[in-house]
Amino acid sequence: MNKETRKEENEQTSVIKMSETDSRFKYELSKIPGAENLMLCFQCGTCTADCPVARFNGSYRPIRILRMALLGMKDRVLSSDDIWLCATCFTCTDRCPQGVEFASVLRVLRNMAVKEGIIPPGFREIASNILETGLANKVARLQLKKREMTGLPPIPNSNPKRVAKLAEMVGFSKMMERRTQSA
Repeated sequence: MNKETRKEENEQTSVIKMSETDSRFKYELSKIPGAENLMLCFQCGTCTADCPVARFNGSYRPIRILRMALLGMKDRVLSSDDIWLCATCFTCTDRCPQGVEFASVLRVLRNMAVKEGIIPPGFREIASNILETGLANKVARLQLKKREMTGLPPIPNSNPKRVAKLAEMVGFSKMMERRTQSA
């Protein structure tokens, strides 16, 4: 058993301290569009049983994410890598007997995590690329040259200035700057 697996098991079976919970968190969540039905969850496990990601990832359990949110474990759920693993296939939403819309709840949790500055490195890199170039992935000069040599059309021009202006308007640029300074 490797160190990461042990850490995951410890997090799953660790004691929940009341000082680590916020009883208002589920109410806060349920007021946000997409998470309105969160408190209808009665922990049947259908979301996990039908989840294709859970089938291939032994630690990913949608029911655990819902449980943490319902118990008010705000810090733990927002800092969990698991909220970023969902493929948003909506199988859980389609099969939930209570209409909880787990994929939408995850979107809400992800947005909250980003507002708190909790962004996984891969997503942070994509965001930086978008702010810098207007594209999710930087295109290497060699790749551009190969496209030209093979007669492929140039990659459509992105408009990084327009993207930067939009990011500035919604506050995303400032948030990324703050997070880069603190990281």
